[in-house]
Amino acid sequence: MIKIYNAQIVDPVTKPKGRYDIEIDKGIIMKVTPTEGELPEGAIDATGLCLSPGFCDVHVHFRDPGQTHKEDIYTGAKCAAKGGFTDVVLMANTKPTVDTVETLEYVLNKGRETAINIHSCASVTMGLKGQKLTDMEALKAAGAAGFTDDGIPIMNTTLLREAFEKAAELNVPISLHEEDKGLIKENGINHGYASDQFGIYGSPREAEARMIERDLKIALETGVTLDIQHISSKEGVELVRKARRQSDRIYAEVTPHHLSLTEDVVVAYGSNAKMNPPLRTKRDRAALIEGVKDGTISIIATDHAPHSPEEKDIDITLAPSGIIGLETAFSLAYRALVQSGAISLERLVSMFTVNPRKLYGFKNYGISKGAPADITIFSEKEQWTYSESLSKSKNTPFLGDTLPGKIKYTICKGEIVYADI
Repeated sequence: MIKIYNAQIVDPVTKPKGRYDIEIDKGIIMKVTPTEGELPEGAIDATGLCLSPGFCDVHVHFRDPGQTHKEDIYTGAKCAAKGGFTDVVLMANTKPTVDTVETLEYVLNKGRETAINIHSCASVTMGLKGQKLTDMEALKAAGAAGFTDDGIPIMNTTLLREAFEKAAELNVPISLHEEDKGLIKENGINHGYASDQFGIYGSPREAEARMIERDLKIALETGVTLDIQHISSKEGVELVRKARRQSDRIYAEVTPHHLSLTEDVVVAYGSNAKMNPPLRTKRDRAALIEGVKDGTISIIATDHAPHSPEEKDIDITLAPSGIIGLETAFSLAYRALVQSGAISLERLVSMFTVNPRKLYGFKNYGISKGAPADITIFSEKEQWTYSESLSKSKNTPFLGDTLPGKIKYTICKGEIVYADI
């Protein structure tokens, strides 16, 4: 049994007020009662701490199978737990691609061996080639949470419409990487100040906006649940804003690093700040924050993308895009959105808990008697230095930074899977 004493519950589902004691047994929340009396022996003292449902990240890469020198399902799960995540949804761009039941079962079975809840998407197209759809019905039956060719945009409009129609029929979401490859000369670096510093053309904002516009139109026509992944541009935010007025099946996610950084950081940090879509301008960052404020963007997702030092430590135009992000996600988002006064702490928690689960149809139990004991305990006030990572990879511009908001405990399936003690 786990006892938690005097926690300030932040739960957008049950919306309690005051401080509470919680008892957990056999993976279930058994009691949620207002705090009375003194700290029970052996209990977690949550005085001064906040407690929420466990975080859920709908966009992570654990590189397993095929690239386990960067990350594997076991190490990725440990990073997730350190970041307060009890649920993650893996992307399908592994080697081999998650485009068959056999590969999906490998991922899900290995995920069951970890301490957290591992879900996985399957790919929309075979081998991520954009030519032939996977057997979406069979993959859903085998446990696919949804479908994505993340990392590679689907350029064939006819095939994309087919995929949307099938996903709508199966009532599963499709998540899309929105970049028109035909407009990009060097990916991962914004066309503008950053590309000028490297003497290249880079990736223009039009590449994102053009794909988002096309895909939202088809989504509204087919009724599919669509997730616009890692949105980065002012134009993209406005397109999603208009589409969400017409359908509540349209979602957009934003990464903590796009909320925190702009293209000048790529010049300063090189390949460890290179990502797709790229970091853009101050105007774009402001538009992303405004999109969060008005509800256009409802999900925080890390796009945790490990790469080895050897892969990153080459010419920036040749290095792969992406950074790790699970361990710093809450702190960065808290700083960008709550400390800045853009949104409340409860709104931020909803972007880590309620909204991502709603996208994938995962049940939102909240902190209530009888609910699964998937819980995150964090400190709003504590500062911490990001000096080391549990990931196999270290590709992040945030190593060495002092950040606000610290994850203190992650409890999943009734067990303490991470503790900062």
